[in-house]
Amino acid sequence: MRQPFQRRLLASATLALAYALPLPAATIDSMGEAINQAGRQRMLTQRIVKSYCQMGQDIRYLVASEDLDKAVALFEEQLSNLKHYARGNDVQNTLQTAERLWQPVKQIATADISRDQAESLRSLAEKLLAVAHKAVLQLEAQSGSSQGHLVNIAGRQRMLTQRMGNLYVLMSWGFDKPRYRADYDKAVHEFEVALEELMTAPENTPEIDQALVKVSQNWAMFKLGNKTNQGEYVPTLVVRMLDKMLVQMNRITGLYATLPER
Repeated sequence: MRQPFQRRLLASATLALAYALPLPAATIDSMGEAINQAGRQRMLTQRIVKSYCQMGQDIRYLVASEDLDKAVALFEEQLSNLKHYARGNDVQNTLQTAERLWQPVKQIATADISRDQAESLRSLAEKLLAVAHKAVLQLEAQSGSSQGHLVNIAGRQRMLTQRMGNLYVLMSWGFDKPRYRADYDKAVHEFEVALEELMTAPENTPEIDQALVKVSQNWAMFKLGNKTNQGEYVPTLVVRMLDKMLVQMNRITGLYATLPER
């Protein structure tokens, strides 16, 4: 049984997932970084569900346990950063709503793992995701720049890697429902469309172009190894591939965030 959140030990460093997400989050000193962190909040809602379901199936349990702890801590850190940085009543109201919706998500995520709670956690995370996305769009509108749009799109790719992951792991856990399969197929399509948009963006630097080529290569491998037909699942492999693309897209989002605003 999973130990309470406050007393649980982190997995050893050799088992830790080396994905480039800051903990604690960097101080927000620009609109690009604000959109970056707001966008990362979307990803964390999905990563929390994925890690929870991994633990429930004993899929890389120690790594998933550490990932879950880090995701909870980072969500709260970034929410605080955004509340201090955001300007305007609209964004502040959205962040207050996010803070309210976060509490029941955190309550389940930091309690003992229970298969009976998995779908409730996902349902709550979906509501939080919608509000987190609203905050990103509000900040992007305030930025009024092509840079803000690219940070949003690249940041959303991070979310989609973890959305595909949590849906895949849910289905492998026996929650193979039509709506989950439809959401999974939609996420796969959206990732592919957005990847094409990013790869053709005129604002790209050579460094960004090179990084996107690597994502494209890994995406092609993912589609080959992505088995969902006739109840045939390979969650360990799929989780590893998606987490690798999360690392890459997180770096790319940071590169977009540092582009000059236009």
